[in-house]
Amino acid sequence: MERDVTALVVPTIGAVASIDAAPGTVLMDATGEPVEEVSEFFATMLACGASFSSLRSYGLALLRWWRFLAATEVPWQRATRIDARDFVLWMRLVGPAGRQGGYAPATINHALAVVKMFYADRIRTGDGPLINPVPDADHRAGRRSNAHHNPMQPFAPGARAPFRQKMPERIPRHLPDRLFDELFATLRSDRDRALLAFYVSTGARASELLGVTVDLVNVGDQRIGVHRKGSGRLQWLPASADAFVWLRLYEQQTRRPALTGPSPAAIERIVEDLAPDLLNYFLRRVDVPEDAADLLGDTLLVIARRPEVVPSDTQEARLWAFGVARKTLATGRRAGRRRTALIEKLRDEVAAENLTPPPSAHEALHAALERLVPLDREIIRLIHWEGFSQEDAARIVGKPGTIRSRYSRARATLRAQLDWVSSIGTEPKP
Repeated sequence: MERDVTALVVPTIGAVASIDAAPGTVLMDATGEPVEEVSEFFATMLACGASFSSLRSYGLALLRWWRFLAATEVPWQRATRIDARDFVLWMRLVGPAGRQGGYAPATINHALAVVKMFYADRIRTGDGPLINPVPDADHRAGRRSNAHHNPMQPFAPGARAPFRQKMPERIPRHLPDRLFDELFATLRSDRDRALLAFYVSTGARASELLGVTVDLVNVGDQRIGVHRKGSGRLQWLPASADAFVWLRLYEQQTRRPALTGPSPAAIERIVEDLAPDLLNYFLRRVDVPEDAADLLGDTLLVIARRPEVVPSDTQEARLWAFGVARKTLATGRRAGRRRTALIEKLRDEVAAENLTPPPSAHEALHAALERLVPLDREIIRLIHWEGFSQEDAARIVGKPGTIRSRYSRARATLRAQLDWVSSIGTEPKP
């Protein structure tokens, strides 16, 4: 009796579930109990090296077969080739609910291969029908297709086994260079650019690339390690140099804080307003004007490279910029080292001769400042030369709690040093 597969109502019973015990994947029947025969088949597959993802794929194919058998009221042990034929017809003509045109040829062939393997395993154990409901190709006589194919020769098309679907010849996926450049230009993140570059140059799956960690990136050999979808084994794949460049740019981007500072136009105005004051700041602290210009350039470079940390308030930005200038001067003080050597030389000459002409007021002030503690000397300069208040000077030098006592002590010491410099030959006051 012919079966009308187009009018067949296939119930959505059973499910494929994951369990903690072996084999890890089970097929649940209509009552919610695991099908023991399928679990044994999965255990055999797992013992033969199949991956857990393959077990789930096979389980979904068997679930489709189990539901079809439930609709036809045929136990799995009594399935015949007529049932396998109707199963293929149902997949081609009907398919799942909500989809027109049935399943794709590749899906039908995969389901037939899984059902055939399941029954072959059950027949070997003596638990199942005597004849596999999914027939094999007669001309192969049980041999694998193209088992002894010469790798130097192209594959010759052969006769398909019964019920197998003809696979359409697909054009290899390709994208013209112009469209690829347009696609690359539309990406907004260095992360996406790195993923696309790795995807094209390695040929790995997107899911495999998303599983790459830092320890699987070998920049020296320009290779990345991916865990293959089927076997789960680690495989190192060569990648293009551009992919590693985009990956490095993304790593640097993740280490940078979010842009919360003023806009680029505001940064330009801040630089224009502060540049003259910063230049005067350096000119008062170095002997060679060229050194002051170099220090100013380094300070402005820091401001331009780190706009996200520049305060939005004008006064706060001024204090922050002078703090950067102070650190720039401390770390790159080439002229300071030359000036220190010169002062030591002058001190030796004064000690040896014990008589020198009295210095001018400007020279006396500089000489007295040089004898102060560096922090006290900087506080005096910030307050009297740069016009900062004691509180602002404290924020620049990073000593907010002791600024008043330090400033008072520095002034007293400076007065004593000025009296001594004005009359060289007298011991300096403590």
